[in-house]
Amino acid sequence: MGLGIETRHRIARRAALEIDRGTIVNLGIGIPTLVADYIPNDHGVMLHTENGILGMGGSPEKGKEDGNLSNAGGYPVTLISGASYFDSATAFGIIRRGLLDITVLGALEVSERGDIANWIVPGKRVPGMGGAIDLAQKSKKVIVLMNHTDKEGNPKIVKQCKLPLTVQKGAHMIITEKAVIDVMDGKLVLREIMHPYTVDDVVKSTGASLEILDQIGTFQ
Repeated sequence: MGLGIETRHRIARRAALEIDRGTIVNLGIGIPTLVADYIPNDHGVMLHTENGILGMGGSPEKGKEDGNLSNAGGYPVTLISGASYFDSATAFGIIRRGLLDITVLGALEVSERGDIANWIVPGKRVPGMGGAIDLAQKSKKVIVLMNHTDKEGNPKIVKQCKLPLTVQKGAHMIITEKAVIDVMDGKLVLREIMHPYTVDDVVKSTGASLEILDQIGTFQ
């Protein structure tokens, strides 16, 4: 089942807490794009996009969109002071040199080893993989934002991915509408639960083993 807009924003708001001051960050399509709206302006964070911006800001006010200014997903964005433009070759050069501190991606499945599948469901038409491989392989930290289960209620956090992989052992953290989970040395560690879910709710809807800390945080 898809997530309501309020829940999507809550996931994005939680993810923004993982972004340190002064870092260079790439936000993927979908829920990740919403993270830009929750990064404080005084944090000095520079948002990077594959289509050639460093210094992307949050979403523009309705009616104030610039038709020539968008993120890699084609959605209108703003700029912060000090932003710069360049071509896609330079944008990918930044990624492949390992200069991104954090990438925030959506996913279809994530395994307990941190494998990410996020680009194709066999038999369905998709626009392509885009820069996901480069982003997931080269960024210092990869955070995955997604639904905890698919439309049929099946776990998307699994022991082993069934869908074609984007990257092996790429994810460092998973944030869903139910939980915040760290991927550490081939195991999943439950760090927080999202209100109003319980630890039992998270365990029942996860298709892999979870290590549960003595102290579990709750995010409202």
